Amino acid sequence: MPRVSDEHLAARRQQILDAARRCFLRDGFHNTSMQDVIREAGLSVGAVYRYFPSKYDLVTAIAQSVIGGADQVFAELARHEPPLPLTEALARALAYVDSQSGPDGVLRLAIQVWSEAQRDPALADFVRTTYRGFRNHFVAIARRARETGELPADTDPEAAGAALFGLVPGYFMQRILTGQPDRHTYLAGVRTLLTGSATSPVSG
Repeated sequence: MPRVSDEHLAARRQQILDAARRCFLRDGFHNTSMQDVIREAGLSVGAVYRYFPSKYDLVTAIAQSVIGGADQVFAELARHEPPLPLTEALARALAYVDSQSGPDGVLRLAIQVWSEAQRDPALADFVRTTYRGFRNHFVAIARRARETGELPADTDPEAAGAALFGLVPGYFMQRILTGQPDRHTYLAGVRTLLTGSATSPVSG
C-alpha cells in the first residue's frame, strides 16, 4: 500500500480539530460528544479515534491551538526593539485579542478551557504552565520598561508584569461577556491609571 504523506495526515488531523472547534463553540465542551465531532468532521469513527482517542485529547489539542498564537504575539512584544512603552505593548496585545474575540474566535474557547481546567488536573497543569509563560513575557516587558526609565528603578518587574498581564484577560472577559468596553475606551482608562492622562499617544 502507498505510504500516506505527512501532509495528508496533518490535513486530516486539522480537519478533525476544525470540526471539534465548531462543535465546542456551538455547544460547549460538555455538551459535545465524540460522536458529534465525528459527524461534524464527516469521517469514520476509526479515522477520528486514530488521531484523538478521547474527548480529553481533543480538548487539550484545542487548548494548545488557542494558546499558541497568543504566546507568539506576547513573546514578540517582549523582544521588540526598541522596547515598547507599556501602553503601546498593551495596545498591541489587545489588538490581537480583538482579532480573536469574535463569534468564531479562539478566546471564546479559552474561557471554556479555563472552566474545564477546574475539573481536569492534567489540563489544569497545562493551563497553569502556559499562563505562567504568558505572564513571564509581560514581566520581561516590565523589566525593560524599568531599564528604559519608564518605570521607577525600584520597580519589582514580577509584580508590575503580573498586573500588566492581568489587564489582557480582564479586557477580553468584559468584551465577551458584556460586549463592552471597546479597545480604545479601555486603553484610555489604562493610560489614565498609568500616566494620569487619557490622551497619551498610543496605537491600536
